[in-house]
Amino acid sequence: MMTPPTSAHTKKPPSGFPAEPGCPYREFLDPRVDLNGKSILITGGTGSFGRKLVRTIIDEFTPAKLIIFSRDELKQYEMAQLFSPAKIPYIRYFIGDVRDEKRLCQAMRGVDIVIHAAALKHVTIAEYNPFECIKTNVVGAENIVRASIDAGVKHVCALSTDKAANPINLYGASKLAADKIFSAAHSMSGQKGPTFSVVRYGNVVGSRGSVAPFFRKLVAEGAKKLPITDPRMTRFWITLNQSVSFVLSSIALSKGGEIFVPKIPSMSTVAMAEALAPGLPHKIIGIRPGEKLHETMVPIDDAHSTLEMPDRYILLPSHDNWRRQAYLDDGAVPVADDFYYASDSNPEVLDSKGLKHLLDETYKSK
Repeated sequence: MMTPPTSAHTKKPPSGFPAEPGCPYREFLDPRVDLNGKSILITGGTGSFGRKLVRTIIDEFTPAKLIIFSRDELKQYEMAQLFSPAKIPYIRYFIGDVRDEKRLCQAMRGVDIVIHAAALKHVTIAEYNPFECIKTNVVGAENIVRASIDAGVKHVCALSTDKAANPINLYGASKLAADKIFSAAHSMSGQKGPTFSVVRYGNVVGSRGSVAPFFRKLVAEGAKKLPITDPRMTRFWITLNQSVSFVLSSIALSKGGEIFVPKIPSMSTVAMAEALAPGLPHKIIGIRPGEKLHETMVPIDDAHSTLEMPDRYILLPSHDNWRRQAYLDDGAVPVADDFYYASDSNPEVLDSKGLKHLLDETYKSK
């Protein structure tokens, strides 16, 4: 039997982590990359993550350029009403698709940092549209790598998902392929090329498609039952604030080729339903195509190349020993050979009070 994950750093939780059980919340504020005077491009910049990242950058930094790269003109128009180029002179809106390498090359001219958030993310839609999923998530990743090397970008940070670890659906498999592309790209780019890294995290509380706002909507509409796919199902949860801070922190930490995984809490869908609507009955509807009962962010097969820090795990390329030593010198520790990080055995469990804390963090920042 596999040993549940344990932490070598639990005695010294980082700032922003409440001590009470059931309410684990890390802010991931240290270190933080300095974006002042930098030119930044965000692919998929009109999505939930992109909008929050743009707000954070505007509030905290004064970049030279902030380029929103996406293919949806309506979303760009709507976002420009909120973040107007007339009031924010360094912001730019580029219509383009990550499938188009030439357009990426144009957009990346003079860019220092690329944050790659564009993806086809809906599990069921990806299952029924496999070619489109591969074109965006895998070929798009290759195009990002080629364009950023050609443009002389300094750092590329790609967003991944917990579904990329031990994938059973096409979306997860495509993101695992993308993770491998970005991890390998650091070696391909040479000493003067971009530094590449990947950030892998779980479900975002309050984002479009998330179960929490879906449940809240059903309750507000007077639903008599809440639909539950499977009473055993568990998921990792993170807020938009946390995800943005974790990306900015990981860029500052990166030495190249890593996959960064935040320490975040887990919660069962049944516990979430009971927290949002106490006493309301549930209706079991069954798992949808491509869904898992539980999610994994660090598989046991990656334990040999995984290091632990107080607020995150770092999956290193297995062939780069110097990076491993550099992180060990900085205080990271190796995990046990039988270590794995999964939502059903995560020692940090979210309760109703903790969920309210995450939801409050989400909605007060919108």
